[in-house]
Amino acid sequence: MQVNGVEIEDTFAEAFDMIAAKLLITARDEKWALHAASTATGFATSVIACGVEAGIESLVEPDRTPDGRPGVNILIFGMSEKGLSDQLMRRVGQCIMTCPTTACFNNLDGEKTVKIGGKLRFFGDGFQLSKRVDGRRFWRIPVMEGEFLVEEEFRMRKAIGGGNFLILGENVDCVLRAAERAVEAIRGVENVITPFPGGVVRSGSKVGSKYKFLSASTNTEYCPTLRPLVKTRIPEGVNSVLEIVINGLDEKSVSDAMRVGIESACSVEGIKMISAGNYGGKLGKYLFHLHKILGEKR
Repeated sequence: MQVNGVEIEDTFAEAFDMIAAKLLITARDEKWALHAASTATGFATSVIACGVEAGIESLVEPDRTPDGRPGVNILIFGMSEKGLSDQLMRRVGQCIMTCPTTACFNNLDGEKTVKIGGKLRFFGDGFQLSKRVDGRRFWRIPVMEGEFLVEEEFRMRKAIGGGNFLILGENVDCVLRAAERAVEAIRGVENVITPFPGGVVRSGSKVGSKYKFLSASTNTEYCPTLRPLVKTRIPEGVNSVLEIVINGLDEKSVSDAMRVGIESACSVEGIKMISAGNYGGKLGKYLFHLHKILGEKR
């Protein structure tokens, strides 16, 4: 299969179960909502070392937010309910409550709940107030700037992590340009994020290492500088590889994001191949076959 003359390898991306929360942050203007969202989703590229994977999902117009102010949706993914709950408390308390003019609301239907405002309220030192609106409970916590409004409970649901594709090209310039176009296209898909810096991964990994203390190490099969030294999956003419990792709330969202991202990447001159990372089907139960994802439209 080819897209715009770019070979699509007959392989699959292997994704796995995660658990996710969706938070809506509002503020007096979009600038401050984005400040809070960017801070709350910082240091959240991989659960391997960061505890969670997180990113900005979308901007929200004032007429679609509970308080009629500009908003930003963020998605936060964890590997367990406890791990995600702990990170939500830290990130809402340290990154959103601290940001001027913000409020924070649950924006997800999910089967599990975790108290966030219900615990953060104690920061009010006894002066916090609660209010119920349409069956939802909110806390007003006094702060030096005014009040921080936060929902008592946030919901969590099963989700998918690790959807991905690899962009192989002649040089770093064309591959990075293709990756940027892919991420821009993926931003138009709801319920997904690309958690790495700018949505792009330069240091893809493999399971295991020659060093016993490491559980993961550099993906040697796709490192151009190692081509003469190791078994390689890099074709002739390819001198740079970047990866796009996608987390989403459901299979369709991840599949749609992969499709639009791949199609956009293939529009850049110098791209030779699109592939994907997998572990032979041994890591996760979700297998996103590239030919199937793209073939439905072709």
